[in-house]
Amino acid sequence: MPIILITGAAGRIGTMLRPRLAAPGRTLRLLDVTPLAPGPGEEAVEASVTDLDAMTAACAGADAVIHLAGIPGEAPWERIMDVNINGTYAAFEAARRAGVPRVIYASSNHAVGFTPRARFPVPDYAFPLPDTYYGVSKAAGEALAALYNRRYGMDTICVRILSCFERPLNGRMLATWLSPGDAARLFEACLSAERPGFRVIFGVSGNTRGGWVSLNEARALGYEPEDDAEQFAAEVIASHGDLDPDSPMARYLGGEFTLPDLDAGQLR
Repeated sequence: MPIILITGAAGRIGTMLRPRLAAPGRTLRLLDVTPLAPGPGEEAVEASVTDLDAMTAACAGADAVIHLAGIPGEAPWERIMDVNINGTYAAFEAARRAGVPRVIYASSNHAVGFTPRARFPVPDYAFPLPDTYYGVSKAAGEALAALYNRRYGMDTICVRILSCFERPLNGRMLATWLSPGDAARLFEACLSAERPGFRVIFGVSGNTRGGWVSLNEARALGYEPEDDAEQFAAEVIASHGDLDPDSPMARYLGGEFTLPDLDAGQLR
């Protein structure tokens, strides 16, 4: 019976994925510091991703790890280091110790957030250009994924997620939205691809206003988006306005994460 360990399962993306990754004969093992009530085909583990012993125990018997846990935005360096970097190390190392053959790592477009609009679509495997400490942590996680693939032969897939919400929240997300359904399709492709090795891919839906990043490597794994943020365009533009291509929000892939409000000096 395949067992998939999902860290950060109580978070926004974990909550979206749980019902969509459920399948006959599959067990979703849900790990979070927040208590969870498991449903049919689920197990719950209350633990911190930074606890290597607890993570190793949670990985026992698992066929894959989907590592979502972490601070989901910018924060002071000490917190980013503890949860996002040390916690990601613990996820990979626990998987290695427990013999888990595959880790799917939730990276972010903020690992390459300072990529300018002139270089869109951003290619798969684009060199890190982080826009924040948060972005640095995602680049560090990608480096760990490369290490554990090359040194230990683990299949490691880094998914640079753009904007994964139930629906787009502003004009920028009409280009960057990853729908819950497409997120599930993407992670399912990452779970089922045969011996993918080390991959760095982008996670976004097939948005009419997209084209900001490559989907070549995601498609090579078997992903094909079915959703388009354009269905929400009229409502979003009426409420929030359209995205000005000359605005700071469109200047770089990282959008608002590149603005002065998130400079490290503002976080103390």
